[in-house]
Amino acid sequence: MSLADLWTPLSLILSLAWIGYLIVLAGWIILQKREPIATLSWLMSLALLPVLGLLIYHFFGPQRIHRQRVKRLRSRLLLGREETTARLDHSSPLMRLAQGSSGFPPSHCQRVQLLVDGGATFDALLAAIAQARHHVHLEYYIFEPDRTGTLVRDALIERARAGVQVRVLLDALGSGRIKNDFFAELRAAGGEVAFFHRLRLRLRGLWRPKLNLRSHRKIVVIDGAIGFTGGINITDDENERFTAGAYHDLHLRMDGEAVRWLQLAFLEDWTYACSRVPKDEGLWPAHDAGAIPAQVLPAGPDSPWETIHRVKIAAIGRAHTRVWLATPYFVPGEAARMALTSAALRGLDVRLLVPERSDSLLVSAAARSYFDDLIAAGVRVFEYPRMLHTKALLIDDDTCVLGSSNFDNRSFRLNFELCVLFEDTAVAADLEAVLSEDLGKAAEVPPQRPMSLLHRLIDAAARLVSPLL
Repeated sequence: MSLADLWTPLSLILSLAWIGYLIVLAGWIILQKREPIATLSWLMSLALLPVLGLLIYHFFGPQRIHRQRVKRLRSRLLLGREETTARLDHSSPLMRLAQGSSGFPPSHCQRVQLLVDGGATFDALLAAIAQARHHVHLEYYIFEPDRTGTLVRDALIERARAGVQVRVLLDALGSGRIKNDFFAELRAAGGEVAFFHRLRLRLRGLWRPKLNLRSHRKIVVIDGAIGFTGGINITDDENERFTAGAYHDLHLRMDGEAVRWLQLAFLEDWTYACSRVPKDEGLWPAHDAGAIPAQVLPAGPDSPWETIHRVKIAAIGRAHTRVWLATPYFVPGEAARMALTSAALRGLDVRLLVPERSDSLLVSAAARSYFDDLIAAGVRVFEYPRMLHTKALLIDDDTCVLGSSNFDNRSFRLNFELCVLFEDTAVAADLEAVLSEDLGKAAEVPPQRPMSLLHRLIDAAARLVSPLL
């Protein structure tokens, strides 16, 4: 039998196998009921890359976490979460939406301080750690073993030796450079260190690794009374005192009752990551209510409601005078684009502040592909001259959302993120001052940008894969 005689049945078998492969994968992906454009993008990728595409989807494709959701909900009960349903009657529609989608109720702060850049943030953080008497809880995406990381670690060691309970939870991917000996002294002093979604290879059954589902949260809780959150990681890259071109970023310190909900977010993650439930009563000290309305917004792939995404879109939709958005990664979905352009078409002052070039060339190219449509609708787009890492949304003169979440699919659907919603004119005025200064240093993108054909093609191609970013 000749090679030609074998080729026809072989090609038929391969064609049938390929068709069967597409049918099975199409059913698998379609049953997840994701957005149509994202579903089609994955189907096309898997069809064009039969083996490699399957591996990419297996390791990096979207997942719904059901077991994690059960564990996290159980941890809320084990931690003695208080009943706060009555607060719904006295909160704004935006806060009611946030509670309905996250389960975290409206609360109050006694004091909110915005911290611009790493120098001010680490000064405030180290000072607060030094005052700790009962416990220090930290959760970070990136904790580098560099000069900044060493300063924070040594402060934690000092408190642990003084009898303060120290718990550190780090994302296993973002903090992958941490070696076991870096925290050896902290552990010897009684501190605890755990990692979120450790990178372990297992070959049992159809197990899917969680490489793509990271904890992007930045949480610090001290004695249950002082809290920090925002966008700044523990790294020299975000500390201008050690790195001349450090990221420009924004963090915040909170005092008061709302810190209880930062505490709950941390302890849920801690319980899930290491299966240990702290039950010390000192974790929940009583607080004065405070006068600043605030609401902690946790979000992640353990919930289908995309709390931060919903709240930001709803806030933009209810704006009356302005919408100012700062984000390092801008890859909006259809709902986000519609909200921003609709606000501009209504005559509102809509401004988008992004870095001129982020640390991801692909994301930067995808972001640029949306500028023309936004500008045509009346959105003013500004590019900051260096890496802008601020994640902030300012609505009118009284509403703002600050935290770890970028304005992209990854933050809205894949990462575990945390933001805080404030409905307070003083906090909004502080954020306005920060963003006004940043906008003054940024260059506005003109309606007709001079771009070569090659650059336009690169941006358009990047936009095609934006649902997967």
